[in-house]
Amino acid sequence: MSNSPLVTRIGPGAYRVEIDGRAEIVHVTGAPGHRWVHWRGRVFERPFAADEPAVRRSTERHQSLSAPMPATVLKIVAPEGTQVRTGDTLLILEAMKMELPVRAPADAVVRAVRCREGELVQPGTTLVELE
Repeated sequence: MSNSPLVTRIGPGAYRVEIDGRAEIVHVTGAPGHRWVHWRGRVFERPFAADEPAVRRSTERHQSLSAPMPATVLKIVAPEGTQVRTGDTLLILEAMKMELPVRAPADAVVRAVRCREGELVQPGTTLVELE
């Protein structure tokens, strides 16, 4: 049985979440009612509505991954046509002096890469399309 998490704001959009003796850093950005969350190398985009389950799984065949915050594309790891598995790193962003890997949410094929190394991308910019 887990205890309630202790959440401490450590900077703009940055939070330290402590639960069961572990601490994690979580980054949050976006407009009220619609947030992007970066945690453990994964990016979650979700509107916050009271009737939605905490975790959603996409049933769509095509999926787009977007920038969670202003960032620079450091490296494209999985070019167009690459077969990826859940959790594989697709590309690496740099934001707030930290490297942020963007990972595949499911087994897929990289259909398109919509950014290039060195490019500054804004929140919501489509980076990769998967199918």
